[in-house]
Amino acid sequence: MSEFAFELALCAALEERRDGIIARQLGGSVADPGGRILDVVCVEPGPAFDERRRLTGETIPDAAVRSAVGPGRFRYWKDAFDCHPDRARRATERAVEVGFFESKRRNGREYVRQVARYPDWYGAITGIENKPDLGRPGDLESQLRTDVSLGLVDEAILATESYVTRAHVNRIPEAVGVWRVHREGEAVTEIEVVREPTTLAVDEPGIEPLAFHPGRTDVAVVSSARKARARRRLAERAYGKGWRTYEFPDCGACEPTAEAALPFCAWKGDIVDAAAECRPACGGYEPAAPADVDLAAERERWTPWLADPDGKRRRQSGLERFS
Repeated sequence: MSEFAFELALCAALEERRDGIIARQLGGSVADPGGRILDVVCVEPGPAFDERRRLTGETIPDAAVRSAVGPGRFRYWKDAFDCHPDRARRATERAVEVGFFESKRRNGREYVRQVARYPDWYGAITGIENKPDLGRPGDLESQLRTDVSLGLVDEAILATESYVTRAHVNRIPEAVGVWRVHREGEAVTEIEVVREPTTLAVDEPGIEPLAFHPGRTDVAVVSSARKARARRRLAERAYGKGWRTYEFPDCGACEPTAEAALPFCAWKGDIVDAAAECRPACGGYEPAAPADVDLAAERERWTPWLADPDGKRRRQSGLERFS
């Protein structure tokens, strides 16, 4: 089973078994952006989850959330950001586009305000590392040690299809949970908990390894404040992205599964990555239009996420003069 097929099957199973948001392939580092990619992220709903889902189905830019733009009076956009003007401009435009900011012009200037205060919408975050075959661990140990020492997620879990031995368990950090995933065909039938994860210290400073050398590891100390901002970015990215980011190939052998609309190839007998595996040279290739699947609608059908909520744009007396 390929890691891609394993990942999609696991995401579909988690979506069925858990509340909240499931996403995949998201940045899990702070000091070295892109230095750690989390295979799967599960975000539990927080106290104001319903308020978040009514705002927008897209990711809200972190710079817009951190800005001095509030839900009260309109502010000139340049005065509301403490970052490079180009980044502020991009964040403003995107926040307006997704419906988090509303915009009005006055004397050739753009003024913005939040349509609603940014809600406290997410709770615990779980990061899952997928290694279906523990016989080919790659950088598994260092990846999981990074997750534990940094403490960006509340729980770190290793998911595998292999039989898990005591030797396997002893090679990974004690705080990491271990799941053995069982499946038949493209569907996960059981998630066996081999070891429960230990809750990580997300509210305390963390240590992020940057580079490994013989006898030495370069690290960065990440403050609790930076971790809190990174957790919010991670949760926002998960909300906007989800896990159905794949495509269907132009091949009649690949059709969506009935339950989760996964790209299942009848010729290979497995879920396939169209971008990496499907091409005319494939022995099972049957030229055909790609399957017509609305993946956003599938996500909305199975989760509390809303693709196109009504939003919260409103008018306040006295502000019409900015039109």
